[in-house]
Amino acid sequence: MQRAVKIAPSILSADFARLGEEVQAVTAAGADYIHIDVMDGHFVPNITIGPSVVKALRGHSDRPFDVHLMIAPVDPYVEAFAEAGADIITVHPEAGAHLHRTLQLIRGCGKKAGVSLNPATPVEAIENVIGDVDLILVMSVNPGFGGQKFIESQLAKIERVRAMIDATGRHIDLEVDGGIDPETAPRAIAAGADVLVAGTATFRGGPGAYADNIRALRGNHS
Repeated sequence: MQRAVKIAPSILSADFARLGEEVQAVTAAGADYIHIDVMDGHFVPNITIGPSVVKALRGHSDRPFDVHLMIAPVDPYVEAFAEAGADIITVHPEAGAHLHRTLQLIRGCGKKAGVSLNPATPVEAIENVIGDVDLILVMSVNPGFGGQKFIESQLAKIERVRAMIDATGRHIDLEVDGGIDPETAPRAIAAGADVLVAGTATFRGGPGAYADNIRALRGNHS
């Protein structure tokens, strides 16, 4: 059965001088989620935005805000991002001592909970908490910067995560982030992905190109 594929443009590649307009533009162009990368310069080698920017953007789109927290420690900031308007909050197993507790914290805020696997993080890191997640994010680049090349070895990981999700019988988004473009997107989908994060490939060419860019990523999986 062909799965519908959601596209989650990463605003990391948007024009930060006009971020609200950019979020409006990708929403109008057919984005399913708005992917927001939060980096602290500690857990990953870059610094991006905080809860105040998420709150400022909330009124610019009715799409779910898919907030990827690449920060450590993560627990002290979960509530602030929830209150700012995040709908899905994704964390890394390495970002705190107790992943299960962090997932419960997110769900206690009334939000969907996600776990992200870095390229070197094994699938086993989520086996014992899969009943508590709504989204699993497979990083197909090392987190911290946009515009990186897709790491081929992650296709096998996507396949393993897909099998793990299917075995639960639950609906859990399988998201892939990193180096996604019209060439790599079909391969990620074939391996089992149903949400694609794309920054450079979405925002290339300016607002007039966003709808075509999103269609090219989605392919015939609408």
